[in-house]
Amino acid sequence: MTSLALDAIVALDHQRRLRRLAGVAAVLLVCALALHVTGFFDAQRFMEGAPAIRQLASEMVPPNFARWEHWVIPLRDTLAMSIAGTALTIVVSLPLALLAAPNTAPNAVVGRLARTVLAAFRSVPEIILGILFVAAVGFGALPGVLALALHSTGMVAKFYAEAIEHVDPKPLEAAVAAGASRLQVITHAVLPQVLPQLADITIYRWEYHFRASAVMGIVGAGGIGFELMAALRLVKYDEVSAILLSILACVLVVDGIGSALRKRLK
Repeated sequence: MTSLALDAIVALDHQRRLRRLAGVAAVLLVCALALHVTGFFDAQRFMEGAPAIRQLASEMVPPNFARWEHWVIPLRDTLAMSIAGTALTIVVSLPLALLAAPNTAPNAVVGRLARTVLAAFRSVPEIILGILFVAAVGFGALPGVLALALHSTGMVAKFYAEAIEHVDPKPLEAAVAAGASRLQVITHAVLPQVLPQLADITIYRWEYHFRASAVMGIVGAGGIGFELMAALRLVKYDEVSAILLSILACVLVVDGIGSALRKRLK
């Protein structure tokens, strides 16, 4: 290799490094601007808020677990809400993912329409959906389940579709060459390849659903969030800290179960 070719390679590598550095600098600049716009660098606000934070912390310690018996059923409902929401998410997400993935969609128009629907689901926060479903079907765990499932479908189906899109195409081609129908191609060539990934995504979403279910109760969708909101309204911050610690304990249990399930699937 001539010195001229080596110089060209070195120059090209230098340009690539400069572009990467420029990209990193641009990202850091955008992050710094976002922090500035939101007031993160306003030290005066933090100084003025420090006494209020100290006062709030003093009212939250020690936690008051005197009403713990009243939280058992709401915590159970929160767990049930997370499981039911995850199950409903799977039922809705898998067909939509198959329609959204380019290699399983009937045509490009259907694929684009499915991806648009998923984007619409993701664009509405679950707390807003919870308010709408509470107005539609009343108070209780049901609106929470519907809100979690509808919002999560937009995210879970997107992840499902990306996993399906990157499967090995050879088994699909072999199934088509053998005269398999579209349904047979999906069940025998697509799903066996992606089931571990889909299960992993589903377990992560279930862990998220438990945390989100605690928030859904704030808008009247049942669960421990209702008790948390009641304590906040009555300015019982010692009960608030106790409820938060109870939620934390349940979250750790759910995360532990999720981690164990993921290990079994590997």
